[in-house]
Amino acid sequence: MATKTVEYSDSELTYEGYLALPGEAAPIGLVVVGHAWGGLGDHERAVCDRLASIGYAAFGYDIYGKGKRGATTEECEALMYPLVGDRAKLQSRLALSIATAQKETGIGKGKTVGIGYCFGGLCALDEARAGLDVSGVASFHGLFMPAENIADDVPISAKVLILHGYDDPMATPDAMKGVLDEMTAKGADTQLIAYTHTGHAFTNKQANDKASGMFYRADVDERSWNVLNDFLAEVIG
Repeated sequence: MATKTVEYSDSELTYEGYLALPGEAAPIGLVVVGHAWGGLGDHERAVCDRLASIGYAAFGYDIYGKGKRGATTEECEALMYPLVGDRAKLQSRLALSIATAQKETGIGKGKTVGIGYCFGGLCALDEARAGLDVSGVASFHGLFMPAENIADDVPISAKVLILHGYDDPMATPDAMKGVLDEMTAKGADTQLIAYTHTGHAFTNKQANDKASGMFYRADVDERSWNVLNDFLAEVIG
């Protein structure tokens, strides 16, 4: 496996992503990995490394800009909420990140899948909503707020996988129904698995705040990873 840091820019910021590649064999496909609200960190890099170990090129993008990371709740909210409130800007940065990953790897849309965790899960869903250059997306304990800059009648062609903690306080059962209704109305080929007794951040080994509904579950982490593997095989082939 080989890894490297990738800098890329738009007219506003310079970003710093993380690329992991398998050994000497050509990658099976490309997985673009979206980060949680604190920014690209150890969790997302570990996901990229794990994907590379099974044959995929994996690019952990940086949606906030080089050096912009959150450590406290207040810092994370200050980074995330402006982009949740400006989905056109968010989608523009996602499009740039996907294009950068595809340029670095030489892999096109047909073998590209976007995934993401927490805030990155919302980003993955927005990749599908905005018709970005991916053939499938997977959201892990993601946020379900619809993208108000996209009309209700714009269809979704990417396949969609949603892996969700049923007790997630940041994405309630009503919100879960809402995103399924949205996907159905837009014609998306969608799968949703809701894990009972499971809250937010169930893949993050550092999450241990059960009182606030944010806690790791090793069994659900492994189950959801296995489902992702099946999804990648279906979409990428």
